[in-house]
Amino acid sequence: MRLAFILPLLLLTACGKVNPPVKVFEPSKLPLDKISLPQGFKIAVFAEGVKNARSLELSPSGTLFVGTRGEGKVYALKDKDGDFRADTVYTIAKGLKMPNGVAFRDGDLYVAEVSRILKFENIEENLANPPEPVIVFDNYPTETHHGWKYIAFGPDGKLYVPVGAPCNICESEDEIFASITRLNPDGTGMEIVHRGIRNTVGFTWHPETGELWFTDNGRDWMGDNEPACELNYAPRDGMHFGYPYCHEGDLPDPEFGDKRSCDEFTPPVQDLGPHVAPLGVEFYTGQQFPKEYRGHVLIAEHGSWNRSEKIGYRVMMVKLDGNEALSYEPFATGWLDKGDVWGRPVDLEFLPDGSMLVSDDFADAVYRVYYER
Repeated sequence: MRLAFILPLLLLTACGKVNPPVKVFEPSKLPLDKISLPQGFKIAVFAEGVKNARSLELSPSGTLFVGTRGEGKVYALKDKDGDFRADTVYTIAKGLKMPNGVAFRDGDLYVAEVSRILKFENIEENLANPPEPVIVFDNYPTETHHGWKYIAFGPDGKLYVPVGAPCNICESEDEIFASITRLNPDGTGMEIVHRGIRNTVGFTWHPETGELWFTDNGRDWMGDNEPACELNYAPRDGMHFGYPYCHEGDLPDPEFGDKRSCDEFTPPVQDLGPHVAPLGVEFYTGQQFPKEYRGHVLIAEHGSWNRSEKIGYRVMMVKLDGNEALSYEPFATGWLDKGDVWGRPVDLEFLPDGSMLVSDDFADAVYRVYYER
């Protein structure tokens, strides 16, 4: 551990005697009646009052870890009575720098700050008294523009960590920007896996092939309708997805498009809406939803800011035939209500019963979407 980081880390981490569990969640006042779902589906609040709730990670024993961006906190939520509503929240850490990403492995919680990966060892045995975190890796860039990170362990046992572009649109001299990297759980062996990715804040692996799938946020200031955000997949290492030269597979960038041809890059599986800000992405593999949902992709769209007419603020589904998209259609809508926004979906996670959790950093909530036959 570098000595320069010890004092800031001690000052910034909430541990021990300052971290009693808190009973949470009065009856919800959120307008869930505005959410439109397919027939047979329902939505309820799993947790409310979780300020800036973003990335979700469910441990095998049922602890839901929640990262944040603007709050600088990491939470652990417990549903101790099994009623599908969290009844206790623990603050695992506070004062961190955009700790958006959370991942769980072998009893340890990994947290991604802008430039560092932290590890809280044996965390579930110490929720009320979390240990000082171990710095796993501390050499990611410090730029905060697209600096917050989603992280996840892949089928290869390595931790995958994206590094967004430090700008809206630019060429960077440092090749680590606009990439997805990976490293061993102990922080060794960091390498760039894929390039040309402006800002992915959600990825997963195909449940059968083990191939990486990810969302990517398209650039701003090309107008209301260009470019599309993207759903991509990577069947092998070392792929380039076009940024900053090409968008949505065949649209040259007005500033950099003359430097390289779109034919050089991997096109998206599906063009998503323009400026919808797709974040969390998951394959549905559970048994609760009807059979026609299994094996297809669900995407949380955070919603547009760079558009005269708002779009997104929903959960969408991409139906697949193998690795080809058949359709891109709404699954859950209504957080955007006649131009007014009251919620912004961020990440998706599945409970053992097959129901789906959706985090919302605008309404400070986590929802549960379930199907009743």
